Amino acid sequence: MLRVDIRDLQRGSVPTNGELDPDDPMFQGLGLDLLGNISIDGQLQGTSEGEYLWRGSVRMVVRGECRRCLAEVLEEIHIDVPAAVFSSDPEAADDPDFYPLPARPTSIDVSAVVREELALRVPNHFLLCRADCAGLCSQCGADLNAGPCACRTSAEPV
Repeated sequence: MLRVDIRDLQRGSVPTNGELDPDDPMFQGLGLDLLGNISIDGQLQGTSEGEYLWRGSVRMVVRGECRRCLAEVLEEIHIDVPAAVFSSDPEAADDPDFYPLPARPTSIDVSAVVREELALRVPNHFLLCRADCAGLCSQCGADLNAGPCACRTSAEPV
């Protein structure tokens, strides 16, 4: 449940736990190859009149290519969101963790925070199959993780 009715917050903080399908339209345009459901766990609470704070975490598995050797990589990503502020106060717009609300909101949907965090923090173009990946030979394209290639180096006599 990522959408919370404002009235529920009058009783205290509300859990915002749920799973989203990787094909959810919310993830379109991010350029991520998400595998399995995206898990969201968090709490939404009122902090003052017209202002609400969400803290949570997002977990998912991303598939991509190693940036050095182009091998397929599956990486589990865990993102902690320490604070996202929802407010109808226009002066709060200077805060980078601010999400605007209408003057009289009836509900708060934290999915915008989830989408933004995925877009900003998932290292889709920086994946490595392993920290010591040797990459590909720049001359013949051989995978150097399998061993040296047959190419002559520039230091060898011709």
